[in-house]
Amino acid sequence: MAPRPSSAGARNARLALICGAVFVTMVGAAFAAVPLYRAFCQATGFNGAARRARVAPTAISDKTVVVRFDTNVRGLPWRFSPEQDRQSIRLGETKLAFFRATNTGQTAVTGRALYNVLPESAGPYFSKLECFCFKNQTLQPGESVEFPVVYFVDPRYGADRDTRGQQEITLSYTFFPAVTGPRLASQDRAVGASSPLGGEARAGL
Repeated sequence: MAPRPSSAGARNARLALICGAVFVTMVGAAFAAVPLYRAFCQATGFNGAARRARVAPTAISDKTVVVRFDTNVRGLPWRFSPEQDRQSIRLGETKLAFFRATNTGQTAVTGRALYNVLPESAGPYFSKLECFCFKNQTLQPGESVEFPVVYFVDPRYGADRDTRGQQEITLSYTFFPAVTGPRLASQDRAVGASSPLGGEARAGL
């Protein structure tokens, strides 16, 4: 008859399995942390992230702010710039802005734009109805594309003691190489990227 495994050996085997499961869980949590944190910021306006909105305000204030546009590219052979340096907007008013990106590389490249607003206190009040940043964007070699953004600044911006004296907001975009797979799917579900609002690009000249 074969000898039965000792209780100490069985305990060690169970401990090894438990440690392995904990390790896998921690690795998975680390990969999920960035998109989930980003989704939280974009849903709440925390840390200067602009929020995504479904509808525009019904009230429009006489108070105005100036929205400046800043663009950056990291790790992509693209040129990316706003087609207007700034816009004056009344609080509660819906505004349309355009950005242009050009792929200067020799192959098709897919990018994803991340964004934030300054000052950070403006984050909860700056919202987008439509934006190219809601999904990946692919440019063919030499292709130039115009991207629209539809946004507004909530009228409560003018009443908040932390923002009512701020007359200028900077909306900043940075294009990075797109992340694909489960991490992107998790982020898109969290921010509702499956919505019809997607900021469709328009082919440029």
